Amino acid sequence: MIGRLYAGALSLAAAAALCTAPAFAANTSSLTHSIVMDGLDSPWDMAFLDDGTMFYTEKCDGLSVRMPDGTVNALLGMEETEGYAATADDLFCNGQAGMMGVAVDPDFGENRRIYVYSTSSMSSPHTNRLMRLVVNEDFTGVSDRTDIVDDVPYKMTDSAHPFGGPGAHNGGRVRFDADGALWLTTGDNHNEDIPQSPTLMGSKILRMDTDGNAHPDNAPPEGFDKRTYTYGHRNVQGIAFHPGTGTAIAAEHGPWHSDEITVLVNGGNAGWDPRGNMAGRGDCPDGYCGYMPNQNEGMNRFERASFMPMTDFETYPDAMPPIWENNGWSQGTSSAAFLEGEAWGDWDGAMVVGIMGIGFGGTPIGQRIDVIQLDEDLGLFDVTEMTLPEGMEAGRFRSVVMGPDGSLYAAVDEGVIHKMTP
Repeated sequence: MIGRLYAGALSLAAAAALCTAPAFAANTSSLTHSIVMDGLDSPWDMAFLDDGTMFYTEKCDGLSVRMPDGTVNALLGMEETEGYAATADDLFCNGQAGMMGVAVDPDFGENRRIYVYSTSSMSSPHTNRLMRLVVNEDFTGVSDRTDIVDDVPYKMTDSAHPFGGPGAHNGGRVRFDADGALWLTTGDNHNEDIPQSPTLMGSKILRMDTDGNAHPDNAPPEGFDKRTYTYGHRNVQGIAFHPGTGTAIAAEHGPWHSDEITVLVNGGNAGWDPRGNMAGRGDCPDGYCGYMPNQNEGMNRFERASFMPMTDFETYPDAMPPIWENNGWSQGTSSAAFLEGEAWGDWDGAMVVGIMGIGFGGTPIGQRIDVIQLDEDLGLFDVTEMTLPEGMEAGRFRSVVMGPDGSLYAAVDEGVIHKMTP
């Protein structure tokens, strides 16, 4: 049973109505809402300690921490950002790039370590880097920066194709699984060679130890960087681990169609290959067919998907099949988490994904949180749009994270971190 279905061809008005109207009321009796923080500059991610201490990143500012009493300490800023205990001259933001994912070490009580993914100018071309930091005892500063991953590609300049500028498609989510492995998601930089490359670390999901070494159980194809868990992705900004099995599940942005949620398979290919002159495609701008044909060339999303598939089964018949394709829409499916706790009722153990939405004529369409219930085989059982609590406005849902109090926290690009409690 699917909670929301779209017909093959809809007007924008009809699509807007379907994207904004909930299909079902929440399974819980109600959701209460509060604003945890506002006035932020593009909050990108959050990570919690058990006592409610919340580390968070702002894309163009830096890393901060909010203490349980509400005190905020700005820890590490970018370039010349003011008000931070320390700044790093090599960290910068541009376009979609900047300071992105953050995660807390499972052994934080002993080692005080956190992990932050950010864009760096330390090399040329620039890169995205996963940094390990040590937080001091009173949470007022960080030290001992170690770049445990320093080779994730970054898009330096505008290329010949007319889509996206510098800093495009970086991935950026950092998470630990229940076994203590460290995961990082990366994007394709609008570079046609990256997704299927064995050595370029974009379009990959990496599984590592806390020093950045490959997990010993990774099984990528021969010749691939051993840190690779899966490859052939487009722009993964969501990864979460099924609470019953520990299985990793990714959420990523589609082109003009088909955001995807995929149950990951060790060594698997997600099937994204935007190179020109493949599978009957003609020449594409700068060799990158990722948006071909574009939305103004008369094709609907299903026709575009047949030309430039998000998962190319014709070329890669063994590619990992997505369990959900957002009904053929590309609306910016971003982060992912699993709801946990009896208070969530039938949604206990369900996956939630934040969707940033797209805009037509200045009107956003599809900004929402979807609740995705899986069957015992991790197949799709139901998709329900979460009814937002009274007083909570939708936005570009960049990050959804479960807090230690059993609440769901959601950061939106518009500068607010929300808290929703069943």
